[in-house]
Amino acid sequence: MVNDKQFWKNKNVLVTGHTGFKGSWLCLWLQELGANLTGISLPPTCQPNLFEAAAVDENMRSLYIDIRNVDALKEAFSETQPEIIIHMAAQSLVRKSYHNPVETYSTNVMGTVNVLEAVRYSPSVRAVVNVTSDKCYENNDDFRPFVESDRMGGYDPYSNSKGCAELVAQAFTSSYFNKHQFHEHSVAIASARAGNVIGGGDWAQDRLLPDIFKEISKKETVIIRSPKAIRPWQHVLEPLSGYMLLAQRLFEDGANFIGGWNFGPEKQDAKPVAWVVDEICRLWGDEARYEITKNPQPHEANILMLDSSKSNQKLNWKPTWGLSTALKNTVDWYQAYKRQANMRDVTRNQIQNFRK
Repeated sequence: MVNDKQFWKNKNVLVTGHTGFKGSWLCLWLQELGANLTGISLPPTCQPNLFEAAAVDENMRSLYIDIRNVDALKEAFSETQPEIIIHMAAQSLVRKSYHNPVETYSTNVMGTVNVLEAVRYSPSVRAVVNVTSDKCYENNDDFRPFVESDRMGGYDPYSNSKGCAELVAQAFTSSYFNKHQFHEHSVAIASARAGNVIGGGDWAQDRLLPDIFKEISKKETVIIRSPKAIRPWQHVLEPLSGYMLLAQRLFEDGANFIGGWNFGPEKQDAKPVAWVVDEICRLWGDEARYEITKNPQPHEANILMLDSSKSNQKLNWKPTWGLSTALKNTVDWYQAYKRQANMRDVTRNQIQNFRK
């Protein structure tokens, strides 16, 4: 189980992208479990940010390295001797990828190549979880949940780069860490695909919930661009629990868990943007309000849903919080931040409540 402190205690774990939103939550959770933790990332890219607000680097080693620098990665792997790697460093915004496709591809594709190349030269590594996205799939808006065997694709540069990162992981697995030679190399690689995560501490640009909380905190009107778009909303702790469970299974029985895995919410939690905004405004109170923009927007998929049956059946993973609980915890987090609470304690308390 993810709550298995006996497994995680003193394990050498390396997280790329540890200064980001998901990376910060993951690092705090791994600290709770007693892992010997190293993070590799660029410094936080926005102000404020969860990494600093929750003092994430208090109980870990933090290295500021660009994953596009393969030599620096190899040196860091040699120094820290990681046993488990959770690779999350990425350019993660669709709209930004339209403006800067070169950075998006160089980070998401060549960054993944570099991480896996460093793994080749690191005899300590046993398990690698390559985190991509539900957007890695070729999307025809046919209202069918994606399964792991579906074709990789992606309309925009971000989504396409994540499909490419999946193909990179497949190629490295086939060429260097083949399942049939597992007894020789003892390295297991898997890819994890999750949907739209929500939770306290996300201040990235052009994401729905960060945009909402920025505006309602100032008592401004929230501007919504795609009210009918359906997304598989889930609290950030949901997929993180899947990544950690997958990493443990890869470490313990690697050959049987190599490949792709979906970690999505229950079907009823795939909701339109307008529904989510209405619920947040209700929970926040204080006259929170929104309106829909009429300006033209770049293409984004109308619907994204994941079929997580494989993870349910083979990993015994399932969502813990429904969307209503996830939204309440998210609103509670931002309201605590507004009150200037100790956000490391607030975040750790939510992790502990999730684990109960």
